[in-house]
Amino acid sequence: MEPFSHTPVLLEAVLEYLAPRPGGIYVDGTVGGGGHAAAILEAAGEGARLIGLDRDPEAIEAAGRRLAPFSQRVRLVQANFRALPQVLDAAGVARVDGILLDLGVSSHQLDREERGFSYWKDAYLDMRMGPDAPRTAAQLLAELEIGEIARILRDYGEERWAARIAQFIGEARKTRPIETAGQLVEIVKAAVPAAARRSGPHPARRTFQALRIAVNDELGALREVLESAVPRLSPGGRLVVISFHSLEDRIVKQRFAEEARGCTCPPELPVCRCGRRPRLKILTRRPVVPGPAEVAQNPRARSAKLRAAERVLDEKGLEYHDASASQGKGD
Repeated sequence: MEPFSHTPVLLEAVLEYLAPRPGGIYVDGTVGGGGHAAAILEAAGEGARLIGLDRDPEAIEAAGRRLAPFSQRVRLVQANFRALPQVLDAAGVARVDGILLDLGVSSHQLDREERGFSYWKDAYLDMRMGPDAPRTAAQLLAELEIGEIARILRDYGEERWAARIAQFIGEARKTRPIETAGQLVEIVKAAVPAAARRSGPHPARRTFQALRIAVNDELGALREVLESAVPRLSPGGRLVVISFHSLEDRIVKQRFAEEARGCTCPPELPVCRCGRRPRLKILTRRPVVPGPAEVAQNPRARSAKLRAAERVLDEKGLEYHDASASQGKGD
């Protein structure tokens, strides 16, 4: 097996906004090769602990090697981060001091030809980030109706030619199953008009992104973890999210805004009746992006955007009421 290669993106910003400290408990929901996790533990210092999740068993194995010096302070779990509440419950932890989510596909997954993520390598169209994904991309292309394929390409890839590409997929699969990246690339190239192919990124980039998101239900998992993460943060705890395309970033931005919103009563009411108080304070008014030096060193970081928020306290210094407010922090 090739070494697990993954360069942690926006590392300095992650440490700045996560603000790890001694004795804290932190979650890396996409632990990957353990680069972010190791830096968090080093910055936190004595007594800090980390729970690392990843749906990819290869990532868990690699993180175990990378984090071996911190073995007594690390708990690694092969799980989708949408299972965050269950993982914390199993660890006996009610609330944590920080959660990091580094979204998208890792460099290791892109570079492993047999994983089928890349349109540059003619491999089987797998695209599963972990064994929890029920179907491969090849199976989706074989089983879904043409209209549903078009919707996936349009909604998840923001592909201008979604309907046309879906039609070409439908015609091609009448002849033989579409099972390799090379087959799909040729279909997309045939479907996209020549003028549109001559400029911009690779013509199949959006199609591959859309299928990967659909195979792994990435946006559904993101919505779930953002909803469940906030109640599991201690007062003053931080939530840091790195996204790599506009669909993810939009979901994070909207969720943060919703959690930071206070009273929603009409302004003409003299007294608040909804009782709504913000649960988060947004720390990044605009997303943090990599500088030229980081992009030069790691070109795959160029589309990264980091947003961060903090679990707020009310005017009495108490945590706003939620389902976990009566629980103490576990061991």
